[in-house]
Amino acid sequence: MTAVAERTADRRRTTPLERTNPVVRLLASLAFAVVLVLSVDVVSAGVALVLGGVLLLAAGAGGRRLALRMLPVVVAAPLAALTIALYGQESGRVLLAWGFVRVSDGSLALAAATLLRILAIGVCGIGLLGGIDATRLADGLAQLLRLPARFVLGALAAFRLFGLLGEDWRALGLARRARGIADDKRLRRLAGQAFGLLVLAVRRGGALATAMEARGFDGPGGRTWARPSRLGGADAVLVLATALVLAAAVGAALAAGTWNPVSGG
Repeated sequence: MTAVAERTADRRRTTPLERTNPVVRLLASLAFAVVLVLSVDVVSAGVALVLGGVLLLAAGAGGRRLALRMLPVVVAAPLAALTIALYGQESGRVLLAWGFVRVSDGSLALAAATLLRILAIGVCGIGLLGGIDATRLADGLAQLLRLPARFVLGALAAFRLFGLLGEDWRALGLARRARGIADDKRLRRLAGQAFGLLVLAVRRGGALATAMEARGFDGPGGRTWARPSRLGGADAVLVLATALVLAAAVGAALAAGTWNPVSGG
């Protein structure tokens, strides 16, 4: 049964990115974040943004889905860059001076680098982590990275129940409105409803913990897994492509002389 289920799931994963192990995708996104944080320069962030975006599109991330998931980052990145441009470290020519606002060549360059770095980290991170199946990720974390099964399964259960919070919030709102206690004093109503949601979540968590303990989730001895987590050729390709993109980004910055380590200011 397990083998048949695995083959059926593999056929459903049509894109190369979906066929990779979620753990490899998680580690690849962390690698992008770490390397891009090491330096604040336009070249490395720009190269990582372009090559990383091309890699994700070629792997089947989906341009429309990626664009929709990137909307919060696209909104936040210019705001962060604007703050850096207005209040960042001053160097070079001063283009605008007004109170605490001092826009210079250095602050503009730093703002552009910050903008590209946020976009690059967002594109690579969201593109790699978007659409990951939580169950497959938990299987990989426990089997490949050898994380404690109790922690992994507890986190998976919490993630599965997270989607119920919205439904509970709506149900609480309707119940309070039916009882006539949701017509005035909006702030007080929201505080009371939030407390009710907290109580409901704690009760559900306790019931879930009891059910998991009754089913032997915390039992002694070795644990078996219904879905084995393995690494394949798609994972090797993703690791190699990530290494090449990051090497190209760092190499281009070093060749252009723009590599600016964070520790060196």
